[in-house]
Amino acid sequence: MTRVLVAGVDSSTQSCTVVIRDASTGELVRRGVAPHPAGTSVDPGAWWSALQDALAAAGGLDDVAAISVGAQQHGMVCLDAAGEVVRPALLWNDTRSAAAADELVAELGAQTWADATGSVPVASFTVTKLRWLATHERDHAAATEAVALPHDWLSWRLRGTGSLDDLVTDRSDASGTGYFSAATGEYRFDLLERALGRTGVLVPRVAAPAERVGCTPAGVAVGPGAGDNAAAALGLGARPGDVVVSLGTSGVVSAISPVATADPTGVIAGFASATGEHLPLVCTLNAARVLDAAATLLRVDHDELSRLALGAPAGAGGLVLVPYLEGERTPNRPDATGSLHGLTLTTGRPGHLARAAVEGLLCGLADALDALVEAGVPVERVLLVGGAARSEAVARIAPAVFGRPVVVPTPGDYVADGAARQAAWVLSGADLPPEWEAAGTVVHEADPTPAVRERYAAVRDMTAPRLA
Repeated sequence: MTRVLVAGVDSSTQSCTVVIRDASTGELVRRGVAPHPAGTSVDPGAWWSALQDALAAAGGLDDVAAISVGAQQHGMVCLDAAGEVVRPALLWNDTRSAAAADELVAELGAQTWADATGSVPVASFTVTKLRWLATHERDHAAATEAVALPHDWLSWRLRGTGSLDDLVTDRSDASGTGYFSAATGEYRFDLLERALGRTGVLVPRVAAPAERVGCTPAGVAVGPGAGDNAAAALGLGARPGDVVVSLGTSGVVSAISPVATADPTGVIAGFASATGEHLPLVCTLNAARVLDAAATLLRVDHDELSRLALGAPAGAGGLVLVPYLEGERTPNRPDATGSLHGLTLTTGRPGHLARAAVEGLLCGLADALDALVEAGVPVERVLLVGGAARSEAVARIAPAVFGRPVVVPTPGDYVADGAARQAAWVLSGADLPPEWEAAGTVVHEADPTPAVRERYAAVRDMTAPRLA
């Protein structure tokens, strides 16, 4: 019996990854990767070239039945009437629109934005980039006939129609624009107009989670795609009650939830999942690089840092690291610096500093987890993923800080895997995604250490601003 293959794409900030999997079992058949250019403003054509290279490295699509694209959220792709890119896309991590975000929030108020879209605009959101465009590049704003997101544009290019009317997105990615409500499933064109200063701009149609939105010229079915966090949750098989804690350059705490959130403080972004639920999300700026900094300071590698941390007592003898090494987004303290508290002759040892670094990193994420719980999001299981999740110290200390068992899945291409699973779902026509065999997992449990959280809470606000 000939097996059916599907392709999943992860077009991230750094690279494009393509996985080819068996549609029935999820077995990995082939894989390819290609780099993206550096920078926060990128010609989308570079993503298309990288996709072609990654597809070639993965053996192409000749034997593939369906493909879906997961990609970085928020990026602003402006298209003119002919479908040409107006200017290089502004990515999520381009902060030139920070002042525009402040303007938009001041104009309507944080509560109004939260009620309208589930989120309060910050510099990463598309709506703030459009305001920046309208203010600083009026000719480009005037030439813009349609606004798409990175995954929308790549899926559109895969289909090869060339018509702006054929642009399609999904709820998960649309929910990160700042002009779409995940709660109602509708665009807020008044907010789009407020940002860009004009009407009549096209936005992609929002497809159903498993809708076949078209085909490539060669007849490969194309799925609706998803934003990267939603695709990763789908790749992990996350279900309602699951919280995914991702420890990359930044820290992301997101949950599959049946309830929408509308947080006027801006701590929780009210995004949508790739499967029809909601994906409330909290992001911190400081995650894996906290461990990098501690390892550099102690002149050890990460394995030794982990050994040192596990050899020190819980709470590091009262030594606390507040890890705002690059400022912080949650809480919103862009000018803050990291700080070390409780340094004594007893705690001034490598093991204590290593332990304080791990606990400080985890306490910041535990605060994010608490915010979701306080918003009524169900939390039953914590999935720990990302580069820093490979640290034995992080994995073993996390359940003590979080106060819950922690599941660490086998490392994988979760975004690309989620896109592939969506592609298989498109082919099946079923009500639910296919049940693929779950990746291997390790469950870590530990007695809670509330004193660690209490000590961290007592000093986290005692941070100094950066010097000019």
